[in-house]
Amino acid sequence: MTELRDTVARIPNEPGVYRFLDAQGQVLYVGKAKALRKRLASYVRTGRAAPTGRTAEMVSRARDIEYVVTASEAEALVLEENFIKESRPPFNLRLRDDKSYPYIEITLSDEWPRVRFTRRRHVHGNLYFGPYSSAGKVRETLELIGRIFPYRKCRGDKPGRASGSPCLQYFIKRSLAPCDGRVSHEEYMSVLQEVIDFLRGRLTEVTQSIESEMAVAAAAQQFEKAALLRDRLTAVRHVQEHQVARTDTGSFDVLGLLQAEPGGNVQVFRVREGALVERQTFYIENAADREAQEVLEEFILEYYWQPETIPAQIIAPLEQDGGGVAVLLAARRGAQVEVRRAQRGAKRRLQELAQHNAELAGQAEAHRLQDRSASRIAALERLRTVLDLAELPLRVECYDISNLGERHPVGSMVVFEGGLPKKAHYRKFAVRSVAGQDDVAMMREVVGRRLERYVAVRADAGAPFDESFAKLPGLIVVDGGKGQLAAAGRALRASGLDVPIVALAKQRQEVFVPGRREPLALPADDPASLLLQRVRDEAHRFAVTFHRQRREGDLKRATIFDELPKVGPTRRRRILEHFGSPERFVSATREEIAGVPGLPPKVAREIYAHLHKAG
Repeated sequence: MTELRDTVARIPNEPGVYRFLDAQGQVLYVGKAKALRKRLASYVRTGRAAPTGRTAEMVSRARDIEYVVTASEAEALVLEENFIKESRPPFNLRLRDDKSYPYIEITLSDEWPRVRFTRRRHVHGNLYFGPYSSAGKVRETLELIGRIFPYRKCRGDKPGRASGSPCLQYFIKRSLAPCDGRVSHEEYMSVLQEVIDFLRGRLTEVTQSIESEMAVAAAAQQFEKAALLRDRLTAVRHVQEHQVARTDTGSFDVLGLLQAEPGGNVQVFRVREGALVERQTFYIENAADREAQEVLEEFILEYYWQPETIPAQIIAPLEQDGGGVAVLLAARRGAQVEVRRAQRGAKRRLQELAQHNAELAGQAEAHRLQDRSASRIAALERLRTVLDLAELPLRVECYDISNLGERHPVGSMVVFEGGLPKKAHYRKFAVRSVAGQDDVAMMREVVGRRLERYVAVRADAGAPFDESFAKLPGLIVVDGGKGQLAAAGRALRASGLDVPIVALAKQRQEVFVPGRREPLALPADDPASLLLQRVRDEAHRFAVTFHRQRREGDLKRATIFDELPKVGPTRRRRILEHFGSPERFVSATREEIAGVPGLPPKVAREIYAHLHKAG
């Protein structure tokens, strides 16, 4: 802390951006300020004014502060956004589980674009709507527009089936069947444009477009097409009529914010053409305890990253002028954007409504977290009682082994603290000293290496510091039965440490403890058993993921697979999983290759012939 105070004392009191760095030079937090020294001094105060909670944790981990002086606060806002995007600091504001928020994707990069659900990394050239606050909301929207608009529902990059005939969606009037030329590309793209306008909330433009098409079809005496357009128009108007009407006109978004512990809530009301068309709820984590103005600014820049989703006006409960954010959004949108607080009228009432909804959602989330916390503590108390532990096992570590054949055996260590996974403390082990498929010996090696690291860290024997290895768990759990339990117990005794240990077998979820022949008799719904299963399942998932990564790395190096007839990525993976290594596969007999799961006999014969023809 003294070093940080000395650093702050040398920082100028000008506008700029600052970054807190940890001992490894990783960025912990990025912030901006009108006066850098004044803002940073608030982080290093002592006594009653000292920071608390997650802010105090961030400062305690910080070892250095970097800063960049800017000409204005608006310039600092731009630089702050770039730094946050670059490093994704753990203590900056983020949408909870923001990596998995769902979107609606329109694949404009395809010749015949699709409309689909996605959580994947965004592809340049495609159009995205979101993020949505729940997957259910996305699927509900897709179901609605899928009934109204006849875009193609097939999944491939190109439309159609292998047979070349239209699918069921065409016959129930939900697809125009571009697969066999029943619709021109221009007409199909016209439907896609209506979908885009619908998702943007431009329902008046959608109805006008459909009415125009219907008039043209009727004039050309294409009465069946006109009838379909009439039904589509009726469906759009039905949606329009069931929206919540407002006295104000225009299109804008309204935000409400509640800041609370351990996080906050943001409500987004989307008003299009005078109607409230959608409401979304987002829970946010404000680890550094930022001011409401900064939280809203960062949320707005995070949420409105896609130009097509930015409205001309955003109403938010800002304490100060939002001009800096508006400039950035206008640059993204390519048109003017206003970000301000509502003062009167219908927009003021909507802002108050959004604020009230944020408060109610925040209270509901607080109650939910409180109930979940109480159930986790109850499960830990039950675990202590069942295992007769001296203390509550607040930190639980679980170990699992994953191997296939004799190649790439690995071990995993997952950590739960307070009944919740602490993923920053997960660790992977590549098994070094065990040959063959001896899971018991592998378990002893993995647990032994972890305990050796703890002893080395405590003795300051020159081992690199690792926070996960620097503390002992209240309970060690191993995946397996008596053999794995005994192996882990031997590693524990060799280390000279005293930690409670249990094993959890997969088939019957039996819990084994040292010195007892029979497993503990726990009901299937016992909270202690369910907690152990959660920990064990997470350790298994983590081990399998690591093992798959190593196998795929081996697979990429095995260029012989690229030459095999009728072998794509899926069959390549199955072959390697079956044999364990490229070397073992190359030396396999015809019968052994035919034994690969999912490999047709004819393909197996061709692969064998190709291998031996090539020598």
